[in-house]
Amino acid sequence: MSVPAPTARQDVLVIGAGVVGLAIAWRAAQRGLRVTLADPSPAQGATHVAAGMLTPLAEAAYAERDLFGLGTESLRRYPAFAAELTELTGLPTGLSRTGTLQVAYDADDRAVLEEMGQLQESFGWPARRLTARECRQVEPMLDPSVRGGLLAEEDGSVDPRLLAAALLAAAQRAGATLIREAAAELLTSGGKVTGARLADDRVLSAPQVVLAAGWQSAAIAGLGTPLPLRPVKGQILRLRPVRRPAAAPPALLGRTVRGVVRGSGVYLVPRGDGELVVGATQEELGADTTVTAGGVWELLRDARLLVPGITEFELAEARAGLRPGTPDNAPAIGPGAMPGLVLATGHFRGGVLLAPVTADIVTDYLTSGHLPELGAPFAPERFWRDRDHGPAPTAPPASQRA
Repeated sequence: MSVPAPTARQDVLVIGAGVVGLAIAWRAAQRGLRVTLADPSPAQGATHVAAGMLTPLAEAAYAERDLFGLGTESLRRYPAFAAELTELTGLPTGLSRTGTLQVAYDADDRAVLEEMGQLQESFGWPARRLTARECRQVEPMLDPSVRGGLLAEEDGSVDPRLLAAALLAAAQRAGATLIREAAAELLTSGGKVTGARLADDRVLSAPQVVLAAGWQSAAIAGLGTPLPLRPVKGQILRLRPVRRPAAAPPALLGRTVRGVVRGSGVYLVPRGDGELVVGATQEELGADTTVTAGGVWELLRDARLLVPGITEFELAEARAGLRPGTPDNAPAIGPGAMPGLVLATGHFRGGVLLAPVTADIVTDYLTSGHLPELGAPFAPERFWRDRDHGPAPTAPPASQRA
């Protein structure tokens, strides 16, 4: 097979076209940068499997106060972000802002939920405590055994598959070039990243390379300093109402329901067409995407205990995806260990939620050479600052790098 001719020199090469890479390519192209996006299967990978919950409050953990702040800021930006995408492309994103209801199945689960409530209060964004009866008033299809809940009314969800399609269309309309090929190796000169070699041996030159390839970002050759990324498996199901003649799809749930069921977590995310997304396992099994009978059974078992009506739905899809995890489960956003390399990976459970704010942070860095204060806690240098590599470099503005 002949090797394609090199493309024209670009300002930015984005490696990876999940929601994060697509959002960066779109925003960077909007700012007047010449952008190339490289990915053999755009909008696949973790994006294609994700449920699309926008739940910074429900996801909060004791050690993740900075991450909670980043998530709430990204959630604040989402309505304008989604509206702009739809206005530019005419494509929907599936954005819903109906909130998240966290529920407890039994008394022990209620104690776990109470701890969650206390944590959320400590973050200054408390959810509303509901009795068992109030939970069923909010979501009538919940099982009577549910013991109580927390309602986070600011939360929402989006359909990642619709969102990715809109982002890809918007990025291309803004001038970004998509190349459906994997990046095999970063290229360097004088200690600086200067582009990448693709799997077909094509060379793409760019003074700034954004690595946004999820957990596979760590596998690309030429990184120099290793990236501490690991794949975390998550199995997820899609259930659809059985279509009957002249019958509209039943609205089983009006909002995302996250449950604690005998100590295990499960969530159900409704879509506008009646589909329910049920997830997700969290398995440290390396790069394994096998859908297992045990994983499917556990998800259906716990979801049925909360919402018995799911048994009338069709099991339309069972998939497993790989989330990119870091040692502290927070993303790596900002300059890499070599000048010219910018990281936007490691988003773990929050890639869809954090896409708008990550794109803004990275684009600001690409155009100014300075990492915004909002992104400082997530600078990748935290992973190697104790390894004698010194602080990460500051890049010159894009106007000085063309």
